[in-house]
Amino acid sequence: MMRDVLQSVEGISLYPIISMIIFVLFFAILIIWMIKVDKNYIKKMSNLPLEKEDENGIINTGELNEK
Repeated sequence: MMRDVLQSVEGISLYPIISMIIFVLFFAILIIWMIKVDKNYIKKMSNLPLEKEDENGIINTGELNEK
């Protein structure tokens, strides 16, 4: 039954093509972003789960702030 309904829709063959184009574009854009992004940003984001917050909600990165 479902097969008959889908076959009766005009242009149904375009849906798999459009889906594949969206899928490939998403990952191509993601790869381009990965290449262009600042490496320090990646390092900072990868360390976020390991950082601890103090009682005031301030994140302690473990680095000494020199003034």
